[in-house]
Amino acid sequence: MNEEMNGGGVGNEEEYVPEKIDYVFKVVVIGDSAVGKSQILSRFAKNEFCLDSKSTIGVEFQTRTVTIKTKVIKAQIWDTAGQERYRAVTSAYYRGALGSMLVYDISKRQSFDSLARWVEELRANADNSIVIMLVGNKADLVDQRAVPTEDAVEFAKEQGLFFAETSALSGDNVDKAFFKLLEEIYGVMCKKSLESANGKSNGAEHLTDLKGSKIDVIAGSDFETSEMQKLSTCSC
Repeated sequence: MNEEMNGGGVGNEEEYVPEKIDYVFKVVVIGDSAVGKSQILSRFAKNEFCLDSKSTIGVEFQTRTVTIKTKVIKAQIWDTAGQERYRAVTSAYYRGALGSMLVYDISKRQSFDSLARWVEELRANADNSIVIMLVGNKADLVDQRAVPTEDAVEFAKEQGLFFAETSALSGDNVDKAFFKLLEEIYGVMCKKSLESANGKSNGAEHLTDLKGSKIDVIAGSDFETSEMQKLSTCSC
């Protein structure tokens, strides 16, 4: 898969600089402080992890350009910049966002218990059709797990979210989670285009489609996912 990262390529892959960008997708990363939001962002955008990472201060976003279904897409990933510590994430932060990474720490139950508030705030400020990926980060802390995977799956099903468990430290599932999110955003855009062409409204219908839907689960191989039904995507 061709891609460009603002911090360089991954492994031995050659850096690919596309001639043109077909779409720019704004994605916001939200969740409580210290759950690893900035580390997930850094791992996806630059394939880096800093052991001495401090709380993010100031507005920050990073980009990575990827190819999805023959389209060149620049993912513009925004960090909350530490505003969540003061519950001061503003509506401007969500404006124009097509997707969101909702992150909690699997070793901190409180970060999971805060998710309902984050979903409420996100849906109050973002577009109805926003695609949300629930991310249980720090999956490498197996012995410190305080949030069973089943609890997160149930929450995601209730809220109509996609779900993944990741480790920004090792990089496990980080790319998979972001690519799944970007693919679903592209699918929503295709659906909107089709509905617009057919003269249909494209507002509340999308919220109905997403809420309460079955989810895709991106988790370890030991987790049974056979009962999970995939959300449909368009083929454009």
